[in-house]
Amino acid sequence: MIKENQNEKGYYNSKELLDFGFKIVGKNVKIAKNSKIVGFEKISIGNNVRIDDYVTIICADGYLKIGNHIHIGSHSHISCGGGVVLNDFCGLSQGVKIYSTSDDYSGVSLTNPTIPKEFLNVKKKSVNIGKHVIIGSGTVVLPDVSIGEGSCVGALSLVKKSLESWNMYFGAPVKKIGSRQKNLLEMEKKLLKKI
Repeated sequence: MIKENQNEKGYYNSKELLDFGFKIVGKNVKIAKNSKIVGFEKISIGNNVRIDDYVTIICADGYLKIGNHIHIGSHSHISCGGGVVLNDFCGLSQGVKIYSTSDDYSGVSLTNPTIPKEFLNVKKKSVNIGKHVIIGSGTVVLPDVSIGEGSCVGALSLVKKSLESWNMYFGAPVKKIGSRQKNLLEMEKKLLKKI
């Protein structure tokens, strides 16, 4: 068993992160030391955020806004060229991939980052993950998608269109499989009163 204070050695804390050049760093932020982050100055991080091992965040273009009480699971990837927003209380399970940029796969242009821009047709559109959204392991979210407040997406899903609030989705591509209860909103109120 690992003691709590030993476990914390694998994370940078809010105080240490302030020196990295992030646009904003809130209180109680922990980012795994083996994560890869590009574009600190375009990234805002709220309070009570944890980013786990081997997460990759590429924000050379665009922006990333991370709200409060957010967890990003290990091996996740966030490509921020078109802009990404993670609203309060949302969570990404292990291996989630969020892309706000994508090559054109139709064959009308060349693809990949080694090609000059004049020969590309890259789609850059924002991704907005709503409050209280949870996204299951291995899911891929493509550009120009909003996932409505309170929705959840099951593991290994493909999200290529916007999703309505307070529903459960699963599949590749995702399909609605049910509605999600809102009991957690009362728990949010109790938590916020406590802190």
